[in-house]
Amino acid sequence: MGERQLTGSRDLAAGPALGRDFFDRPSEQVAPDLLGRVVVHGPVAVRLTEVEAYGGPGQDPPSHTYRGRTPRNSVMFGPPGHVYVYFTYGMHFCANLVCMPEGAGSAVLLRAGEVIAGVDVARSRRLPSGSSKTIASRDLARGPARLATALGLGREHNGLDCCTGGALTVLVGEPVDLDLVKAGPRTGVSTGAETPWRFWIDGDPTVSPYRPHAPRRRAQA
Repeated sequence: MGERQLTGSRDLAAGPALGRDFFDRPSEQVAPDLLGRVVVHGPVAVRLTEVEAYGGPGQDPPSHTYRGRTPRNSVMFGPPGHVYVYFTYGMHFCANLVCMPEGAGSAVLLRAGEVIAGVDVARSRRLPSGSSKTIASRDLARGPARLATALGLGREHNGLDCCTGGALTVLVGEPVDLDLVKAGPRTGVSTGAETPWRFWIDGDPTVSPYRPHAPRRRAQA
């Protein structure tokens, strides 16, 4: 199958929002159903093309809730339909959508998408001020940190409700034909990587490349 072209459709950036019942399911069920949906934050809208599910406490080793509730992961234990934003590697934010009833501690990581509205704003967020570099459209939100940056999401947005028409909303968009949905191992996790809870749209150019976990090497003295 050849690469699919970017949709470039702004029509998907309008329309009804997903209700809380959509998220009140196991994350591995919500995740593939999120493909083709649209996340809107301010002027930027991203059509989701790749996501990754994470389970609850004591069930899924790479999940942030595996060892129970902490101040950092408390939003994941909240009601479904909220966004859990976390800081990683000392430099990046990543965004997740909380699933299951309150107390379950499950979520879906937003891994990649296509910017379909607010392209110039997203591009400016991805580049340092005054930079002369260019970023291809397919790379604006290709990867979880890039996606969060394009949407302008940071620590202050942790816990936002996506189901009330507020600052952050997940729209119905255009659900993807199941024949185009692929599943495989999760990216960059040291345990539980074999669980096939990474879902993506086959052939979509905005999907990030798969990378298995690689242990970080300590700098030599």
